[in-house]
Amino acid sequence: VQLQASGGGMVQAGGSLRLSCAASGTYSSINSFAWYRQHPGKQREQVASISGDGATVYAAPVQGRFTISRDNAENTVSLQMNSLEPEDTAVYYCFVAFYSAIDDKTRVRWGQGTLVTVSS
Repeated sequence: VQLQASGGGMVQAGGSLRLSCAASGTYSSINSFAWYRQHPGKQREQVASISGDGATVYAAPVQGRFTISRDNAENTVSLQMNSLEPEDTAVYYCFVAFYSAIDDKTRVRWGQGTLVTVSS
């Protein structure tokens, strides 16, 4: 399974960006998607996640500003980021947990990072 992320860039504080990530490859089902971010010199942290049935979880700093969604038909996940703040500047990574019936295992994959820069 591979993940291809897109949508990063630079925006002024208060602006919006939308990140997207597409999963491709061989798998039986996708359990969950998530977005993580990593600030320079800090550990990667989860921003938002969405389960197979659409249940979402958000980190406190982004609650009410970010929205995660998934398209099960297209196997994509998106992160709509509104009211962006300079503190949101980070490299964002998409993440997928998927199940393979071939060997009855759940695996995870990370997408390549995409840089989001919010200027004040």
